[in-house]
Amino acid sequence: MNPARSTAEKALDLFRPNGNVQYACKGSPDPAREPVRDSRLKKERDAKIAVRKRDQERKKLDVIGKKEARERGVWKFDEKQARFDLFVPLHALWMDYMSELLGLPPKPATEPSSEAAAKAMPHTSGMHPKLLKADFHGSIMTVSQSKNPCIVGLSGIVIHETENAFKVITRENKVKLLPKLNQVFKFALPLYATLPSSHNVNTPFVVETLSAPTVVAPSAANTSEAAPLPLPTRTVLDQPHIEFELYGNQFRFRSADRAGRKFKHKETIEL
Repeated sequence: MNPARSTAEKALDLFRPNGNVQYACKGSPDPAREPVRDSRLKKERDAKIAVRKRDQERKKLDVIGKKEARERGVWKFDEKQARFDLFVPLHALWMDYMSELLGLPPKPATEPSSEAAAKAMPHTSGMHPKLLKADFHGSIMTVSQSKNPCIVGLSGIVIHETENAFKVITRENKVKLLPKLNQVFKFALPLYATLPSSHNVNTPFVVETLSAPTVVAPSAANTSEAAPLPLPTRTVLDQPHIEFELYGNQFRFRSADRAGRKFKHKETIEL
């Protein structure tokens, strides 16, 4: 810069388009970084608007959130109802559901031999996509492999499935929480359909919850109180069945989220 130039000319050079202006002042805007900042702020603002809109829609439908559900004790389980036999009808309903979902063949009139059962085995390749999106409430889930050896072999009927765990009730009438992380589960499907041959998809199917007619106990005859009736105890493990393995690390989704999710095939899966 020519020292003979006036101060006004030197100041004009700073405001020219080609002037070498350095944004070194603290807090001064940098045009090169402003678009990134605007994009980040816009994403945060859009996310807050989406959450607010979702909360408003939930209030309109009278749907409570997870926090409110925990405060109200919606997911708390009554220990008096923790009986395995009370959930066997739910397991029977699940077997009927899987029979219709997978299109299992009807059970023959006579007891099938091992060779006939092997021939009736359906192709599992066509069952995998349906099983990934199926509901497992009512299934019997067993821990086959785990980094925690204390829970290997633990089995029970699934009464509640979350994103990260299965809540089951065991045959010992104990409620257990089985985490999906670092676990390999095993579950069984009936080889033959449990639905009656006369069942039609257009007609509702009534699940029999009692295995005997109503009987009045002798001690309760005067009070007209019926004695507790035995519930069905036959499960999928008591009949010809197919066993599958389920890797918990790749199954950490809610049942509702799995219905619309696309799973990618993986060659190897580690525990």
